[in-house]
Amino acid sequence: MSTLPTPSPEAQKHSNALIARIKKRIADAGDWLSFFDFMQMALYEPALGYYSGGAKKFGLGGDFVTAPEISPLFAHTLARQVAQGLAMASSQNAQADILELGAGTGKLAADLLLELQALAQLPTHYFILEVSDHLRKIQFETIKKYLPEGLVQRVQWINILPQTFTGVMLGNEVLDAVPTHIVITQTDGIYERGVAVVQEKLVWQDRHLEENSSLYARHLLETASKLNLPNDYVTEINLAARGLIASLANILQQGVILMIDYGFAAREYYHPQRNQGTLMCHYQHYAHTDSLINIGLQDITAHVNFTEIAEIGLANGLTLSGFCSQAQFLMNCGVLDLLSQVSPTDMARYAPIAAAAQKLLSPAEMGDLFKVIALTKTMDAPLIGFVNGDKSHTL
Repeated sequence: MSTLPTPSPEAQKHSNALIARIKKRIADAGDWLSFFDFMQMALYEPALGYYSGGAKKFGLGGDFVTAPEISPLFAHTLARQVAQGLAMASSQNAQADILELGAGTGKLAADLLLELQALAQLPTHYFILEVSDHLRKIQFETIKKYLPEGLVQRVQWINILPQTFTGVMLGNEVLDAVPTHIVITQTDGIYERGVAVVQEKLVWQDRHLEENSSLYARHLLETASKLNLPNDYVTEINLAARGLIASLANILQQGVILMIDYGFAAREYYHPQRNQGTLMCHYQHYAHTDSLINIGLQDITAHVNFTEIAEIGLANGLTLSGFCSQAQFLMNCGVLDLLSQVSPTDMARYAPIAAAAQKLLSPAEMGDLFKVIALTKTMDAPLIGFVNGDKSHTL
């Protein structure tokens, strides 16, 4: 990892404080911490975790760029699908809302609301569920900056999921940041990967799952056993992401859940050649696989198993209404029509939007790696984002 930028003294001090807290947690937990708990602390520990601390995360000065940060083109195109979902959900109800999970800088919320206003399909409320106080402040500042007061008043931050919900639920690059478990298959059984302290350093340490009598360990062992993976195979199993989808399904009365993220169907996710899993870290626009460095300073993610997401949705009363690449979804929603509204002769406006479209649609950029899945309840009409190129049959 010598090619990675060196953290500043201030950043390293921040990381060291989090490492000290993790070491104490390891000691208190019997000298071993599951990767799930480690990832939870690394990303979300109050005031110290990656998403809970104050460092810039998104955009050119951060660690990675998300689609809403690239250009309003993403939100303006997505708005077509959101508008359809709101219209369908409100046909039998007076109120249809949007619930965005983990709203980043708030740019997607701001751009979506402006475009939905232009489409005359505003939600009654735009709820944001955000666990980071730091990001809440950034989101509020963004929304105040870009939206007129009438739209600002529609935005509400919440700490927990509502008891019931009608409308559109959105998650853009949310599932990949949900803490996950890591399992390893060996000749003598299945192990869970965790973190221990050896000579004051954090190190990987694997423990036999059959020796762990906790409820989650039994569930993890049962799930891993069904995969029939070869020996020496490392992979992620995200029990928390399953729980999140089940929770969303149980509160949804009528509407659509849209999840946009990078990942695969199960057959590709557990491909024999993907025997080291999908775990990735992002630090100042460098991608690498070492989760035990720059703790609290870098993002830690795992690709999404979309087959698993679909199965949990179906098991909890939802309908799988679409699955395709981000490029296909955006084209179905009219991204090329939006692009054509700007004249190529107006280079000052056209060049940025054309460059954004390239990033969003190109297979070499975000177009194929990112997928969109739609789960619905009591909505029968086909969703416009999946009219062509639907790959639901591959899940």
